[in-house]
Amino acid sequence: MKLRVQNDRSDCRRALKLRESPTAMQPNSSEQDAHAGNGLSLTLQPELLTRTPGSGAAAESDEVRVPMTSGPGDSGGGTSSRRSRVSFHSRPHSHAHGHNRAQHHSSSEAEPDPPDSDLDSGEPSASMSELRCLFRWLQKSLPFLVILCAKLVIQHTLGLAVAVGLFMTFLYVNKSIQTQVFLQGHHSRLQCVWLLLFLIASTFLLYCTFITEKLYHCLIFLNPTIELLGFWEVLWAVGITNYVIKFLFMGIKCLILLLPSSLVTYRTQGRLLMLTEELGQVHQAMAPVSLWFRYLVTYQEAEGALALTLGVVLALLYLILKLLALYGQWTSLLKTVKIFLQGEHTGTAATRSQCSEAGAFCPICQGDYREPRALLCQHIFCDECIALWFNREKSCPLCRTVITEKVYKWRDGATSPHLQIY
Repeated sequence: MKLRVQNDRSDCRRALKLRESPTAMQPNSSEQDAHAGNGLSLTLQPELLTRTPGSGAAAESDEVRVPMTSGPGDSGGGTSSRRSRVSFHSRPHSHAHGHNRAQHHSSSEAEPDPPDSDLDSGEPSASMSELRCLFRWLQKSLPFLVILCAKLVIQHTLGLAVAVGLFMTFLYVNKSIQTQVFLQGHHSRLQCVWLLLFLIASTFLLYCTFITEKLYHCLIFLNPTIELLGFWEVLWAVGITNYVIKFLFMGIKCLILLLPSSLVTYRTQGRLLMLTEELGQVHQAMAPVSLWFRYLVTYQEAEGALALTLGVVLALLYLILKLLALYGQWTSLLKTVKIFLQGEHTGTAATRSQCSEAGAFCPICQGDYREPRALLCQHIFCDECIALWFNREKSCPLCRTVITEKVYKWRDGATSPHLQIY
């Protein structure tokens, strides 16, 4: 028995020496990571162990494990003893698992956690995603939208051509009238005659094209003879009527320009043009009342008494709103009539001494004074020059003293491009 114990001890010492050498014995890195602080288990290769023929426990097992604890106060001896019972065949797996776990642990420590993009971005990311979805929908629906627009254009070719023609005619005539008014006494009468004939021909061609609908009834506040007067039909009739009324009063402006300058001075001409435009705007505001009233009352008449009652209530509300709008335009018209009858008092006639003190020429036209006028601030200008200035401004050109209360911009022959559709 003593001999066997001595042999066992000698075998253990030899195994320890072999384990400490770098070629024959290496520590298991996975077990070092797992048992750090608790103990160390060294595995001896079975080929390097010398066995005795009569060793009992050493002969039964294929390997010998020597537990090495770090200190007397370490806890976990039971754990290290349980781990020492693992078989030799599980060593490669445990080594690979420990190596992967070590790599994962090192990578998690090396790479910081990325910031939460959803929390940082917030609403902008959601809005960008919605915009992308909308763009994709438009990209997919674009062929269908093109086909739909082409179909609508083919169905309403005549109406679209009329609308474009009326708009281009209005722009051309309006610009030409303003140019002729600016030229004052040097304007071309032949050009004014051409503009008048062009407006008459355009209106006559329009009404001849739609003679069956009798759209000219709208000019005298009557309803046209359009069957199935729905929303789009009312809107179309109101738009055409609005442009025709503009053409009518633009023709009146051309007639004012054809008047001889001996009968109508420049100031009187400006007041006439301003009064004409104010009357035209009142007519444009009143023309669509009958069309919209009929649409609101009779459009749902076939659906019963309740729908008819609701239509009447809506029509009354429309009339109330229209009366409020007309009240503002009526006030503006009264001020214009007052100015037309009484004239404007922007200054007094300047004497020769005042003109010589102010200078030998007008500050606006840089020429000799023609009918000089002295403003409230005692600055002197030509009568026509200062009249043109007050078509756009309310103050003196030199000292910016307020002279008039309102800018009467319609004295230059301009026509409002506003489309009155209600």
